[in-house]
Amino acid sequence: MARRDSAYVKLNEFNFGKVKGGSLDVHPTEKALIVQYELEATILGEMGDPMVGERKECQKIIRLKSLNANTDIASLARKVVEECRLIHPSKLPEVEQLLFYLLNRKKSDKREKHSPRDLAPFEGLELDEEANINRIDHYVELLYEDIPEKVRGATLILHLARNPDNLEELLQNETALGALARVLREDWKQSVDLATTIIYVFFCFSSFSQFHGQVTHYKIGALCMNIIEHELKRYDLWQDELQKKANQNVKKEHEKAFKKYQGLLIKQEQLLRVALHLLLNLAEDTRTELKMRNKNIVHTLVKTLDREDEELLVLVVSFLKKLSIFLENKNDMAETYAVEKLARLLPCKHEDLLNTTLRLLLNLSFDTGLRSQMVQAGLIPKLSSLLADESQRQLCMCILYHISVDDRFKSMFAYTDCIPQLMKMLFDCGESPMDPELISFCINLAANKRNAQVICEGNGLKMLMKRGLKLKDVLTMKMIRNVSQHDGPTKNLFIDYVGDLAAQTGVEEREEYVIECLGTLANLTIPDLDWELVLKEYNLVPFLKDRLKPGSAEDDLILEVVIMIGTVSMDGSCAAMMAKSGIISALIELLNAQQEDDEFVCQIVYVFYKMVFHQATRDVIIKDTQAPAYLIDLMHDKNAEIRKVCDNTLDIIAEYDEEWGRKIQSEKFRWHNSQWLEMVDNRAMGDDGEPFMYGDDGEPFMHNGDILERRDLFYSADGIIPADSTISPEFFIDYQNGDMGQQDNALNPCNSYFSFQMDEGEGREGRRNR
Repeated sequence: MARRDSAYVKLNEFNFGKVKGGSLDVHPTEKALIVQYELEATILGEMGDPMVGERKECQKIIRLKSLNANTDIASLARKVVEECRLIHPSKLPEVEQLLFYLLNRKKSDKREKHSPRDLAPFEGLELDEEANINRIDHYVELLYEDIPEKVRGATLILHLARNPDNLEELLQNETALGALARVLREDWKQSVDLATTIIYVFFCFSSFSQFHGQVTHYKIGALCMNIIEHELKRYDLWQDELQKKANQNVKKEHEKAFKKYQGLLIKQEQLLRVALHLLLNLAEDTRTELKMRNKNIVHTLVKTLDREDEELLVLVVSFLKKLSIFLENKNDMAETYAVEKLARLLPCKHEDLLNTTLRLLLNLSFDTGLRSQMVQAGLIPKLSSLLADESQRQLCMCILYHISVDDRFKSMFAYTDCIPQLMKMLFDCGESPMDPELISFCINLAANKRNAQVICEGNGLKMLMKRGLKLKDVLTMKMIRNVSQHDGPTKNLFIDYVGDLAAQTGVEEREEYVIECLGTLANLTIPDLDWELVLKEYNLVPFLKDRLKPGSAEDDLILEVVIMIGTVSMDGSCAAMMAKSGIISALIELLNAQQEDDEFVCQIVYVFYKMVFHQATRDVIIKDTQAPAYLIDLMHDKNAEIRKVCDNTLDIIAEYDEEWGRKIQSEKFRWHNSQWLEMVDNRAMGDDGEPFMYGDDGEPFMHNGDILERRDLFYSADGIIPADSTISPEFFIDYQNGDMGQQDNALNPCNSYFSFQMDEGEGREGRRNR
């Protein structure tokens, strides 16, 4: 066989075990065959008998360096089969076929394969020779030369590493990896190109999770953190120097410095890009990510957001997005005002950068403080304008939805084009289901008065009512209900729809849908609305009474019924209808059942407040029910709103009924002077026989009597009122109402109820002398 027909075949000798298999394939990028086989290791037992040991999957690469157009394929195939014991002679035709394929494979098949997470090639990777894995030892030797040769050697190794098929073989060459790590550690400050190239080699390994251990072994991650921090400081120095040149007003020097700065900046951003990408890959392990955080990775990334290179920014924002899912990292972003720097990236023409930035903002928008930063950075109008971009609409809407949750920011949407766009989206849905994010956002916005006015502009309310009533859409009705709660012109627009809403209270309707319709009706506190006609025409009184029974429906529906009764009770004739139907007793029964629920209690008390304004219902409440007694019990409730409504209601009752007025005033006196009364009670029950505790007849003051009947214990401006009982609690009531003459000026007018506060350090003797 001629020399030109031969091929270099390197075979391993196996002196033990059995070889099974021997399947053939071609190498994806080189002129080589791949032999897949299984090795069974044979070991000797205790008696010397052979035993089958561990099985291992192996592959053999047969490189055919001299394969070219002049090669005799048949002769080369025989040579390969003869010299490679892993290939059975019966596979000779298959070997010929594979060799023929390798010879005629298109050049496009030889291109390097890159990881999906690989970086784009950058300046400095060009070479005048093709890297060969067989010359790796020579490339390692170049790493011991001067800087230019080191750069060349590292670049040749990088070309090999960018092919994933070479990574395992390179990984086994500890000398090469150790030399690369040493050169990077010692010489990275001397050459940006050298540092970038070597980090790129390790980046190729970091693109695969199974190689992260080796990258960590050489401490490349920590070294990259130091390099990035140093380069950011250099960037600040460049900026300062450039600013000084500009301030000196020397145009030529400034232009020269600016050109130099541009060249340095390009190389530095290449270095930052590959180093940060390597760190991003290593951060797949949360333990490694925690180490990065301890080295202030978040602060470093936020500082890098000032750059202009879009590819670098995509990487930085992606890294921040990954980090943002952890509370500590999110807090770091809040402290470094990352939102302000992200805001300048919106909007932008770079699709990936725009999308990644919005995703990061979405992660951050779950935090209340960061939402405030977003508003301060002017993101509401920016995000509103991006709603027109269909590819980014969903992300923008979710961020804006989170912002709209805070009542402080709802009004800001009225001064953008956000609401008109949302209304158009709603109407474009037709009768098809709406995106939950869209309708939820609209529901939040409708809770603001100015937003509600914008929503109702044109035919907005009409279209919403049409959709809500026709499709029985609960969420649309919830939005309408929010619109209806605002006083002003928007509320009057609902007069045309009162009948339609009242008609939705049928038994066959879904309960959650009825809740929204009833809630909308309850919001319509319009003086000109004839509620009596509505109640009669749609027979609502029996419906309302039936729903007041505890357990007759869900609590939400019962609560809306109570609110509805309060609304219609503004009308005297409607209040009389309610009283006549027995609804007041039903309300008291419901109050007993729901006494632990503050919302129920407050709304029921409010109904009583509305009803006592009318003579007919006031008489029923005062004379036929125990409602005043319940109100007195609630007068000192821990809920401030309940106390306020109770006080107002009791004041009206006291004004119209003298008996209840005395009881109410007495209870108020007890409450305001409870500490003093307790002190007097404690003295009366004491064991020591002090003269102060007994009257002239030797009987105790508190013996079988009410403290309020002991008028000689009340205080005047000068001390204890004389025992002739010339001043009584009624006196104080008259004083409060202003029905007093000039002779009463001796009393202290500072308080309508005279409270006595004991000093904690005051002893028994001091209390007696007072």
